[in-house]
Amino acid sequence: MSGDVVPSRRDLRMSDSDRESVIARLNAAVADGRLTLVEFEDRVDGVLSARTFGEVEPFVADLAEAPVVDDVVELRSHASSIKRSGRWPVPRRLLVRSKAGSVKLDLRHAVIGHRVISIDLATQAGSTTIVLPPGASANIDAVVTSAGSAKSKVPSVPDPGLHVVVTGSAAAGSLVVRYERRFWRWRW
Repeated sequence: MSGDVVPSRRDLRMSDSDRESVIARLNAAVADGRLTLVEFEDRVDGVLSARTFGEVEPFVADLAEAPVVDDVVELRSHASSIKRSGRWPVPRRLLVRSKAGSVKLDLRHAVIGHRVISIDLATQAGSTTIVLPPGASANIDAVVTSAGSAKSKVPSVPDPGLHVVVTGSAAAGSLVVRYERRFWRWRW
């Protein structure tokens, strides 16, 4: 049988459990708000009538898997910097531990799956900057400072968009929460 050609996955017939897993994926897309109920019903009908994996592809092609993000992530540094920017997955709760270093968390282009994010700081002898996307709000009232400063240049009242709650402590350093800065064509 070494001369037999193995069919591609697209041409393989689906089992009932294969169809059930695709329907579970469509169900998750509805729960995430990526599909309406009408779209869901139409796609389920198509999946149930499909015989091969190739016939199912059009029903899930625009539903890329969302990145898996831990609920809690801890970032640590000692005499060095922590920087996150670009498309990085943001957890529901972020623990930041830094001694004698700088921290910059740029959320402008981050992948954020929650409306409210909690950032718990424990920083000493360093600066912390959190850059928010336009329209986001932040509350820093629970941050304790000693020999340092904490200021927010964004609204503290939660809007329908992203809201960041910063807690913890900043000793002998600074905390700034702000939007993107612009000068002519530069942005930072």
